[in-house]
Amino acid sequence: MKVTDFDYELPEELIAQHPVEPRDTARLLTLDKVSGEVKHKGHFYDLLEELHEGDVLVFNNTKVIPARLYGHRQGSGGKVEVLLLTPCGENRWECLVKPGKKCPVGQVIEFDDRLRGIVIDKTEFGGRIIEFTCNGVFDDVIQEIGEMPLPPYIHEKLEDKDRYQTVYAKEKGSAAAPTAGLHFTPDLLEKIKAKGVELEFVTLHVGLGTFRPVSAETIEDHEMHSEFFVVSQETADRINAAKRNGRRIIAVGTTSVRTLESATNDDGVLQGMSGWTQIFIYPGYKFKMIDALVTNFHLPQSTLLMLISALASREHCLAAYEEAVRERYRFFSFGDAMFIR
Repeated sequence: MKVTDFDYELPEELIAQHPVEPRDTARLLTLDKVSGEVKHKGHFYDLLEELHEGDVLVFNNTKVIPARLYGHRQGSGGKVEVLLLTPCGENRWECLVKPGKKCPVGQVIEFDDRLRGIVIDKTEFGGRIIEFTCNGVFDDVIQEIGEMPLPPYIHEKLEDKDRYQTVYAKEKGSAAAPTAGLHFTPDLLEKIKAKGVELEFVTLHVGLGTFRPVSAETIEDHEMHSEFFVVSQETADRINAAKRNGRRIIAVGTTSVRTLESATNDDGVLQGMSGWTQIFIYPGYKFKMIDALVTNFHLPQSTLLMLISALASREHCLAAYEEAVRERYRFFSFGDAMFIR
């Protein structure tokens, strides 16, 4: 299957540059995964009407760190942008570096008088391994000097860092937000619980895979980058019980999908476990755990568009996207939402 099979036309002005306020007033489109029927629900808080008593909503509670750092190369003084992706040992991080060609192994990067790093290795995906030296607590320094790692298609500065963070974010470690969850407010979550919907939380730290375009011509040749996930045994037990009882398992965001499907064995049983996943879900994949999905509108030719096309078919998803473009929905991280059921 060709990557170009997952292309669509998107006017640039539909790429959301800032989040709506309040969070749950974004628009909501529903897609029937079997029939392809599309409905316009109004606002995201109308998701409440789509949920039933006994449903299980599964959220990714990862917390984004202000992972974009700006520094200078020791010697030349040239500017460097470093994006922290994945910790890989004491004081060491896998990073994206720009300009990478000017940061070979051995290059020292100075950020401020408290923080410096040295490039100690290259990665197979073109990144760098940087070993940091910090005068102080690393997390505190990063919180102070780092910026939220907004995607490259967002050109406006984010005034409030918390708006690129879900209200239930807990476990630090992501280089990007699980953006489907940005629409939930504490009040909406309470209303969902009051309806008898169970809320469960897993963790997947979003890494390099979010930033890598699909460069292969065929999707089967694309290799996903590893991302770390955690599913507690208690969470697995509750979700398994719900699944056995025929209750819907609804993932909030593609990262929750990838976590659940990575941790579910061939018998359809979710395992309490932690580890690294490279799961790549595209049409032809047979889902083992999830029944429905809350998600945003994704980039053309992206692995995320391929994932939702595995759930609702490529034809249904692209038709729904064409409808969303006609109706002037807002796209990508700060955009509107879909409920695929």
